[in-house]
Amino acid sequence: MGLNVPGLVGLSVFYAITLATGIWASLRSKRDKKNRSTSEMAMVGDRNMNFLLGLFTATATWVGGAYINGTAEIVYLPTRGLLWVQAPVGFALSLVIGGLFFVKPMRSRNYVTMMDPLQETYGNMIGSLLFIPSLIGDIFWFAAILASLGATMQVILGIRSYLSIIISASAVILYTLLGGLYSVAYTDVVQLLFLMLSLWICIPFALIHSATESISYTATHYFYQAPWIGKIEKEYLGRWLDDFLYLVLGSIPFQTYFQRILSAASPRQASFISYLSGLGCLLMAIPSVLIGAVAASTDWNQTSYGLPSPLEKGESAMILPFVLHYLCPSYISIGGLGAIAAAVMSSADSALLSVGSLFAHNIYRKILRKKATEKDVLWTMRASMLVFGTAAAGLAFYSHSIYDLWFLSGELVYALLFPQLCCVLFIPHTNTYGSAAGILLGFLLRLLAGEPSLKIPPVIQYPGCCLVDGVYVQLFPFKTFTMLFTLGIIVSVSYLSAFLFKRNLLSRRWDVCNIMKENSLHIPLHQLEKQDLQGTALPENHD
Repeated sequence: MGLNVPGLVGLSVFYAITLATGIWASLRSKRDKKNRSTSEMAMVGDRNMNFLLGLFTATATWVGGAYINGTAEIVYLPTRGLLWVQAPVGFALSLVIGGLFFVKPMRSRNYVTMMDPLQETYGNMIGSLLFIPSLIGDIFWFAAILASLGATMQVILGIRSYLSIIISASAVILYTLLGGLYSVAYTDVVQLLFLMLSLWICIPFALIHSATESISYTATHYFYQAPWIGKIEKEYLGRWLDDFLYLVLGSIPFQTYFQRILSAASPRQASFISYLSGLGCLLMAIPSVLIGAVAASTDWNQTSYGLPSPLEKGESAMILPFVLHYLCPSYISIGGLGAIAAAVMSSADSALLSVGSLFAHNIYRKILRKKATEKDVLWTMRASMLVFGTAAAGLAFYSHSIYDLWFLSGELVYALLFPQLCCVLFIPHTNTYGSAAGILLGFLLRLLAGEPSLKIPPVIQYPGCCLVDGVYVQLFPFKTFTMLFTLGIIVSVSYLSAFLFKRNLLSRRWDVCNIMKENSLHIPLHQLEKQDLQGTALPENHD
């Protein structure tokens, strides 16, 4: 395939517009920062984000390249279909549940990151351990969406995927380094608008192509392949439910979500942003669903793609760019490529800012260098974004399944981090011992369940576990079971340890985490600044 010069020029223009927007936003944020700290401005936008701006950036965060590519891929696969497309509804419900239960306790206490309440309750060392699954989740997410863009550019522009990964990662890192949250938010507006317009423009051309049968007919009838509506076999119902709950609940404990919530002007506004962005997320999946349906309804032998079909060649992960390239005019497919680039950048910058904020605020400032200045924290944040962004780009080179990598990215977050967050916000008197036991036993249980994408065989074969094409598949809802097991361990070990120390059944000399000492209690972050101004001595935080 030759180089598509017009497409390359068009994409370059889009990247230039995005960079210009990011640079303008960074300059604007510096003018508006007034007396606020520079690190807080970069991380939570001075807690005064405009409502519409907050809504756009919250929606764009979840509508990434893996989201739109993965949705089209699952609809196209004859073994899956629409009924297995769980991300749109799952993310929408996740944002609604987050708005109902998690927004108020987080925003009303003026936390800077999601890790703050965890470190207040369990100490800095436990917080640093819980940073690891969040770090892995953000890096895998960044890598997955970069890989989706690389595959798309290779199809439409005829350039090597590694070039697009390097260029896209460099652009995202540059404008995120310059302006922090404000650069991310304003570029998200440009990217989301472009995504909505360009994908919808492609849909009519794909629907009326001569090689495509009516999608309303192929939804329920076998034509070129199985009906794209899909079906859920009885034996796979537990797996389906497990994956759905994982998307709904496991999508909450991400800094990318709370970064938007904590930047809102008030808890009420933050809740509305969460609700409406859930609706936006659901609506943004419609073009991808239609594209997947078109792909399942197409005789690929009537296109320049030819036979065998993408499914038979093992290229179903690239079905969305294939539809844009082979079923739409070239000038239309270029617009679709811009849409995918917009989706990728809108989520990649969020992941990058998330991991940089967590490392600089919760690891560097609270553990490694407690007397760090604001300037030190800001430069540490930038350096960490550069390092982690480069690592994610490197990982994207080795991504063979977009959807699997995307889905895998939040498993440790769901199994380990979600129960911890629920405990510190809603279950009183959990302590460091319970948290540590939850991390250790929850991680061990998840590891023993195996992971096919990492070629880890299961040690624990749950009910319904079967061997499919040489790979063990767990049909039992083991992800949710692991999450509930972790939650139970945190609560039971916390209350048991407190009981044993209070009744002197265990010597208080063994209380290395100081849970029985009044001066070991954590003071919420929103009270720290006030007490510093009043000259109040603060109790030492236990690690």
